[in-house]
Amino acid sequence: MKTIIVVGNGMVGYKFCEKFVAKAESSHYKLIVFGEEPRAAYDRVHLSEFFENKDAKALEMASLDWYAENHIELMVNERITDIHRRTKTVTTATDKEYPYDYLVLATGSSPFVPPIQGVEKKGVFVYRTIEDLEGMLAYAEEIKKIKPDGKAAILGGGLLGLEAGKAVMDMGLEPHIVEFAPKLMPRQLDARSSNVLQLTLENMGINIHLGKATNRILGNGSIEGMDFGEDDSLNVDMLVVSAGIRPRDELGKTCDLEMGVRGGIIVNDKMQTSDPDIFAIGEVALYNQMIYGLVAPGYEMAEVAVNQILDNVEVVMKKEIDMSTKLKLIGVDVASFGIPYMPASKGLSIIYENKTKGIYKRINVSHDGKTLLGGIMVGDANDYSILHQMYLNNLPLPDNAEELIVGSRGEGGSAFGSAMDLPDTAVICSCEAVTKGAVCCSVLEDGHETVKAVAKATKATTGCGGCKPMVADLVKESLKTLGKTVKERICEHFDYSRQELFDIVKLKGIQDYDILLDEVGTGNGCEVCKPAIAAIFASIFNETANRQETIQDSNDRYLANIQRNGTYSVVPRVAGGEITPKQLISMGRIAKKYDLYTKITGGQRIDMFGAKLHELPLIWEELIAEGFETGQAYGKSLRTVKSCVGSTWCRYGMDESVSFAIEIENRYKGIRSPHKLKGGVSGCIRECAEARSKDFGFIAVEGGWNVYVAGNGGANPKHAELLAEKVDKETAVKYVDRFIMFYIKTAPPLTRTAAWLEKLEGGITYLQNVVKNDSLGISEELDKEMQTLVDSYKCEWTEAIENPEIRARYTHFVNSEETDNNIEFVSLREQKMPKEWA
Repeated sequence: MKTIIVVGNGMVGYKFCEKFVAKAESSHYKLIVFGEEPRAAYDRVHLSEFFENKDAKALEMASLDWYAENHIELMVNERITDIHRRTKTVTTATDKEYPYDYLVLATGSSPFVPPIQGVEKKGVFVYRTIEDLEGMLAYAEEIKKIKPDGKAAILGGGLLGLEAGKAVMDMGLEPHIVEFAPKLMPRQLDARSSNVLQLTLENMGINIHLGKATNRILGNGSIEGMDFGEDDSLNVDMLVVSAGIRPRDELGKTCDLEMGVRGGIIVNDKMQTSDPDIFAIGEVALYNQMIYGLVAPGYEMAEVAVNQILDNVEVVMKKEIDMSTKLKLIGVDVASFGIPYMPASKGLSIIYENKTKGIYKRINVSHDGKTLLGGIMVGDANDYSILHQMYLNNLPLPDNAEELIVGSRGEGGSAFGSAMDLPDTAVICSCEAVTKGAVCCSVLEDGHETVKAVAKATKATTGCGGCKPMVADLVKESLKTLGKTVKERICEHFDYSRQELFDIVKLKGIQDYDILLDEVGTGNGCEVCKPAIAAIFASIFNETANRQETIQDSNDRYLANIQRNGTYSVVPRVAGGEITPKQLISMGRIAKKYDLYTKITGGQRIDMFGAKLHELPLIWEELIAEGFETGQAYGKSLRTVKSCVGSTWCRYGMDESVSFAIEIENRYKGIRSPHKLKGGVSGCIRECAEARSKDFGFIAVEGGWNVYVAGNGGANPKHAELLAEKVDKETAVKYVDRFIMFYIKTAPPLTRTAAWLEKLEGGITYLQNVVKNDSLGISEELDKEMQTLVDSYKCEWTEAIENPEIRARYTHFVNSEETDNNIEFVSLREQKMPKEWA
């Protein structure tokens, strides 16, 4: 029996063990694993999730029982201090000696702490282990007892630094990210994408300080600030150092393995060090003169080392390592692949930027426009997986390559092909090296019919999780080729799709969530199914968000959008954008009375920011008395119907757009749907109301109205599709009635109309047949259902202020009438606004 010793039990060390037991006969090998930490391996990629539940078990990659069941001897809290190559033994910190036949070094890396004067002071932490996080949490609680407005700085604006910024914000401290470079994430992003990311983070309340070199840490015993020189300093109460990593290569140095000039143990493509019986994998290994800090290359190294030890010598590392990655940093998608940015001499770039939405997309293509070379995505990385596959597999670009990032402008659907069009050799899950062929075979040959089952069988999606959407598409399409119905469960508590639950609720007349859960569900429900079912109740019975408030989204629960400083915005309806002078004056009076920040929105409404929870009913009362009602800016429902001035005022106007917009907005107000809805009415083809970028839109033309549906702005802007042309007003409204009802009945939760139509089999042609030609024989039913919703509208604000039980919810504390006085305001642009907006 041969003995294999693994030094290090992080993610890569564990992955070596997992792959080894899957391939080796346990009777032929003895596997011993040493880990310095007091626990089994856990997921460092999702380390920041520890702040949400404080549960280390949730990050655990394998239990202690798993090691025992697979005959692995795990030594936690045990550090290897010496390697004796001549005798092939290792020594621990407790002077115990263990012999080996093969040694695998998976010691990973340690945080780099710059040699700054005072960095040893109390309150300075690194962001690496669960113990580090526990120390940060405890220290943050100490700070808040003394200073409720305490501040914490993060030294480093890279991947981990941004995660640490979110962590300190979650701890209730004011976060400040300090970066030496002139931009965030300097290795992954270009200047423009970094700027978009910075603006997004600053809007979340994270302060960014770029181009700062820290000279020393201020304070007497405990940190009190950071000195940048030249009278430039920052007062902080805690510092988290996230300035990079250094390979934990000290064992290699002490036993004279070949080392890199700047650190790291040099390995060949078999993961062997200069001693063929010693392997190095993960962040300690220097391969191709590089240290790879991503989990996917580490897992591939583990796979190679396992195969080499088991004499599968043909399995070696690729010469070039793909460093593409997709991350969700502080809730913001960030991705890069291939060559993220390049000089014009090597290729051309196509860039889409929308700072108001916090979105930046860049793809780099060859000079002949045929090859995708790389790209960057910030704020919206939904298309990363397919773009990454196009890059990896050298797939041809469409004629209009810009459609890859701005969406298709024609009627041919998406600019992307199906995931099924990829070659079987395409690596879908880079963390576990799972190919498209393996995923499809898992469905077609092994009978696994859910993403969860495929994940269990192939390990796809179990790493970073970025490949999950593409795996889901492959499972769905594979099932279709077998002639099987694809089951799209709303969540684990209901074995039904949203459409099936819609039909169950309607046919059984169920109007209570708990009753529905008891009859057709399991467990206690979750934050996925609760709001979705609340929307179903609203769509069928026009039930307001005031009833069953515990199943509503947070904004619906209080009939207002919560802002990042804990205050709320109030948006009354201004149908079609038309407002009387009297209403304007009254709105200004109310905003002034409650010190609200006011802003005209893109949907021709007036948004009033800064309302405290207890003030909401008081503000609503005054607005309602002036003839206003809820604008439902908080709901998945109609937001606005934008209008131009039309033929009443404009010399180009073909028809009267304002009154039509008011009529439409009043018709659809309050109707809940799978996602928010926006409309537009343009009085001529000059399109001043932007009707073709809305979920539904009307454009006046010679001979009637053109009707457009399923467009939207946002992360994936889509032009609406032409549903009907040159129809009279009554017919136009009837078609949109049916379109909205059909969308409500068939769309998955949180799916915009554009995405719904894109996936609707038959697309716009099928929809036209349903709406105009009654191909399904349901037009009469859709008409009646829409009229029922229109006739049963209630203003939720009015309901809230008139019902004492509902009104009682609007207090800051459940056991006191006191208000929260911790919100600070400053004066800016002659308006009073929260301090962090300044």
